[in-house]
Amino acid sequence: MDATMSYQTQDIWTTWFAVYLYLGGLGAATLALAIMTNMYIKPHKEIVLWGVLSGVAMLAGGSALLFIHLLNHIAAWHVLVPTAVFNKPDAWIAWGVQFISGMMILGLLYALPTMVASEGLKRFPVVGAILKMGIVVGIANLVDHKLSKLLGWLAALCGLGTAVYTGLLLQSFPAVALWNNPGVPVLFTVSAFSTALAYLLLVLNVFVQRKEDHGLQSLYERLDLGLIVAEMIIIFSFYNYLRHSSESAMRSADMLFSNAGWIVGFIGFGLVVPFLIELRGLVSHWQSRTPIVLAAVLVLAGGFLLRHYFMFAGVYACPS
Repeated sequence: MDATMSYQTQDIWTTWFAVYLYLGGLGAATLALAIMTNMYIKPHKEIVLWGVLSGVAMLAGGSALLFIHLLNHIAAWHVLVPTAVFNKPDAWIAWGVQFISGMMILGLLYALPTMVASEGLKRFPVVGAILKMGIVVGIANLVDHKLSKLLGWLAALCGLGTAVYTGLLLQSFPAVALWNNPGVPVLFTVSAFSTALAYLLLVLNVFVQRKEDHGLQSLYERLDLGLIVAEMIIIFSFYNYLRHSSESAMRSADMLFSNAGWIVGFIGFGLVVPFLIELRGLVSHWQSRTPIVLAAVLVLAGGFLLRHYFMFAGVYACPS
């Protein structure tokens, strides 16, 4: 006879873990997009500086948050060693650490020539002193003349791996049906790059504000529209999957799709409203930067709400 099952909402991975997943995906995708933009769309020093430095800061902040919540901090050494992925290939957190570490190092090396040439960064005493050091200038020259494209591709691939890893990490928990399905890595990757595009649009419209970037902004908006549509399709597929799956999955669906924060906050203001604003801007250009800034802020907020509510609705089954 089967044991009677009870269904409980997990309370271990809560808002702090949503922040970690959010910063990891956003930082990784921002860095990757900034590098690809500079290499293949339009040389853009501001995008490189904002994208790489912001991406590294987000990844460092998210990783620090995860490290703080570890029960055994010394044990983190096991996943920092590169051979950890060979010792246990299905340990996604080990893969994530390697992707994150590689991305931060390679991304900073790629951006080093731009950083050395930046007068703005040199205004900070410590940073300026480091950037003027002979060895730093020498490495920057080597990167600029011989290694730039190689480092850019490696950093971008690590960024893609990091964005995918955030979903794979969540998918690796079989007890929670909402998380344990193949759509989670796809959803989180799409969301990561959508929020990264929104962040870069925010940079271009608030901090850079150059008329010659209009074409780049339009490209970012078109890409984001496509990703928002993809995200909506994935969310609809999730709903269909959850409603016809296990009891714990159906309970997760009930928690999500009866929650005003998920329906109005994430789907409404995090997806539909920015989609309409960006679509209107592409059909007939906005006369002001404000609507695009608003759309970017809403997409960024929606990306966090997605992860927050995925933690909130994580229902698992256990014997009574």
